[in-house]
Amino acid sequence: MTITDWAEFSDGDLWSRAARRHDGEAFGQLFERHANAVYAHCFRRTGSWSAAEDLTSVVFLEAWRKRRDVQLAGDSVLPWLLAVANNATRNAERSIRRHQRLLTKLPGPEMVPDLAEDAAKRADEEQAMRLILAEIASLAEPERAVLALCDWAGLSYAEAAVALRIPVGTVRSRLARARQRLRELAAHAQPIATFSSVNPKD
Repeated sequence: MTITDWAEFSDGDLWSRAARRHDGEAFGQLFERHANAVYAHCFRRTGSWSAAEDLTSVVFLEAWRKRRDVQLAGDSVLPWLLAVANNATRNAERSIRRHQRLLTKLPGPEMVPDLAEDAAKRADEEQAMRLILAEIASLAEPERAVLALCDWAGLSYAEAAVALRIPVGTVRSRLARARQRLRELAAHAQPIATFSSVNPKD
């Protein structure tokens, strides 16, 4: 089957083929469509590119493992994948913090000249993202999850509700509380980073 042929299949069609026929190629197409979005979302939740790469693998491994058990609500698999990513990043937060503390005790690696500029850029993005995460650390996890899905990943209220398995009204109220808290923080301090500065391009 050609790439053009695959493009005619919706997420729901591909998911059905993967679940019912154990079609690895169909699942691979879902990976191609959504891996960058999942990767960017994991980075925004962790502030680490390497952690985001590992977590993206975890998300799609979990998706393959649960392919026969999950019924998609709607035709896009992305909201469900991002909900899995939220769970994975939450579970990984402690180990990520331990890993980062250990890294600070090690001498920095010598940069290969051709890679130095790219490495510096990635390090700057990680630092900026960690500052943003520090700003929202006072939010409860349910509020951070809704903020990440709606404001960062661009899901609609309805899509976020499906992903988190909560009513749309709950999404709205949690997001309103999160935004209000961020406004209060911004009123008492100068912003230390902007989200757009670390918004990866797919």
